[in-house]
Amino acid sequence: MTDDTDDRVTDMAIPTLEDMQHWTGVLGRAQQMMLEYGARQMQQAQAAGAEKLAAPNPLPAMFPGLPSMAFDPEKLAQAQSDFWEDSLKLWARFLNPGDGDAEGEDEAPRRPDRRFSAPQWQDNPIFDMIRQSYLVIADHMLRSVDAIDGADPKQKEQIRFATQQFVDAMSPSNFALTNPQVLEKAIETKGQSFLKGLEHMLADLDKGQLTHTDPDAFTLGENIATTPGKVIKETPLYQLIQYEPTTKTVFETPLIIFPPWINRFYILDLNEKKSFIRWAVAQGITVFVVSWKSADESMVDVTQDDYVVRGQVDAIDTVRELLDVESVNAIGYCVAGTTLAMTLAYLKAQGEADKVESATFFTAQVDFTEAGDLQLFIDDMQTKLIEQLGEGEGYLDGRYMAATFNLLRGRDLIWNYVVNNYLMGEEYPAFDLLHWNGDTTNLPAKWHKHYLQDFYRDNKLAQPGGLSVDGTPIDLGTVKTPSYVQAGREDHIAPPESVWKITDHFKGPLKFVLAGSGHIAGVVNPPDAKKYQYWTNKKRVDTLEDFIAGAKETPGSWWPDWLKWLEGHSGEKIAAKGARKPGKGKLKALEDAPGSYVRSR
Repeated sequence: MTDDTDDRVTDMAIPTLEDMQHWTGVLGRAQQMMLEYGARQMQQAQAAGAEKLAAPNPLPAMFPGLPSMAFDPEKLAQAQSDFWEDSLKLWARFLNPGDGDAEGEDEAPRRPDRRFSAPQWQDNPIFDMIRQSYLVIADHMLRSVDAIDGADPKQKEQIRFATQQFVDAMSPSNFALTNPQVLEKAIETKGQSFLKGLEHMLADLDKGQLTHTDPDAFTLGENIATTPGKVIKETPLYQLIQYEPTTKTVFETPLIIFPPWINRFYILDLNEKKSFIRWAVAQGITVFVVSWKSADESMVDVTQDDYVVRGQVDAIDTVRELLDVESVNAIGYCVAGTTLAMTLAYLKAQGEADKVESATFFTAQVDFTEAGDLQLFIDDMQTKLIEQLGEGEGYLDGRYMAATFNLLRGRDLIWNYVVNNYLMGEEYPAFDLLHWNGDTTNLPAKWHKHYLQDFYRDNKLAQPGGLSVDGTPIDLGTVKTPSYVQAGREDHIAPPESVWKITDHFKGPLKFVLAGSGHIAGVVNPPDAKKYQYWTNKKRVDTLEDFIAGAKETPGSWWPDWLKWLEGHSGEKIAAKGARKPGKGKLKALEDAPGSYVRSR
C-alpha cells in the first residue's frame, strides 16, 4: 500500500464534523420514516377502536398465497415503544459516548455477527452508527412479526422467514458505500476490486447461478470422485457403480448406496480423506452406488414409482443376482432415504422384505409434520410456479432447487459471496464441498410436483395406505427391517425432530444416532478428521427430547459406530474375487467410475 493510499484510508477512518452531521441526518431520517409509519398504523388502530388493523400482505413475491394480515394493536404499540426506546439509547451513545458508558447504556450484548466482525465497523463512528442502527431496525422488524394477529402458525412463519430474508438482504455490509471494508479495498486496489467483482457478477448472470468456488479447480475422476470402480449397468434412470475391493476378504452381504437425485452422488466421495465410499470399501464392504440421471426431456413421465420400482428395487435385484446373495444392506440419503422407506414398505407388501437385510437412513424424513423451513415454500401458488417452470421440457432446472436451498441459509450462501466476490472482488476458493453444492441436477417436473404435494403438503407417506407404488398400497407401520437412523443436530433441511419421526412408524429393531453439525457435515465426517460428536441412547424413548436427555455423547465421527452395527447384518467374510471385482461377473464394465451420468447437465 502506498503512502497516498494510507492517507486516504486514515482520512476515511476519522470523519469530519460535516461528514458526521450529514450521515447523522441520513440515519435520523431513516429512523424517523419508520417511526412515522408506526405512528400512522397506531392512529388507524385507535380510529378503528377495538377492531383489528388490516395490513396488506408485504410478501407477495416470495409467498403469494398469504392473505392480508392484521396487527394486534396492543402488541404493535409495545413494539413501537420498544423501538423508540432503543433508538433513543442508540442516539445517546452516539452523541455522548462518555455519558453512555457512565450510565451503563453501552451497546446491548448480541450474538457474534460475522458480517460486522472487522474492526472498521466499530472503530469508525459513522460505520459504527450504520451498523448499530441496522441491527436495531432489523431486530424490531423481526420482533414485529409477533404483533401479527389472525394468521395461522404456518403463515406467521412464512412472514418471519421472508422478513429475515429482507433484513439480511438490506444489511449495510451488502452495499459498497456502507461497507468500510469494501471502500478500503477499492482505495487500496485503485478500483480494480470493483472491476473484478463486476466481472464475477456478470459471469454469474450469464450462467444464472451464484458461484461459490473456483469453477476450474475440480475435475471429476481426477481430484474429486476418485475412488476406483466401474459402471456395470446403465438404465434410462440410473447408472450402477461397483467399487474395486481393497481388502483380500469382504463381508458376504454387499452394501448399496442410494444418494439423493436432487444432488450428485459424489458428496460421499469428495476426496480420499473425506470419502465415505472409499472408507467403507476399506472396511471390507462390497460397495455399490446408484448415480442418478439428471432429468431431461426423456424423463417427462417419471414419477415416484419409477424411483422405487425401476430405481431402487431394480438396483437391489441387480446386485443380488450379480453376487448370488439373498439380501443387501442399503443406505438412503435425504430424499433417497424417504424413497428407501417406501421401497421397504413396498417389498413388505409384495412379500419380498427379506431382499433388504438392513437399512440405513442419512438425514431422511418419512413424516413431514415438522419438516422445517422447506415447508414454508409449499403451497398451491408454489406448486403452480413449479408447473410453469417445468412446462414444455418436462423437467425442473436444478438451479431452482439450488436457489431454494441457498435461501435457507441466505446469509452464509448468498450474501457472504455477494460481499466477498462481487463487492470485494475476491477470487473464488477451491473448495470441494462448495463445488459439489453448485453442481446442480435437473428434476423430473411431474415427480417434483407430486413429491411436494404428497409428502410436504399432505403428508401421505405417514398415513397407512396413503400412497401406492405401482398400484400397491404401502404402510410404513409394516416395516420390520433393522434400521440405523442418523440425524444432524443442526440440520436445516431435514430437522432432527422430523427425522426422529421414523421411530414412530417402523416396527423393527432401530438405532437412532444424533450427529453433530448439519445436513452435509453431519454425514460427511470421517473418523480421521476428529471433528464434531454424536449421541446415542440405549433406552427406548418416545421423544427426541427424552433421547437427548438420556443420551451419551461420543467425540468424533459416528461412522465406526455404524460399522459395528452393520457388521451384525453383513454375514461372514469371503474372498474378494470373481463378481466381487467390478466387471468380473455377469455384468461387464461399461466405463470407469464416476461414470457419465454424473457429468450430464
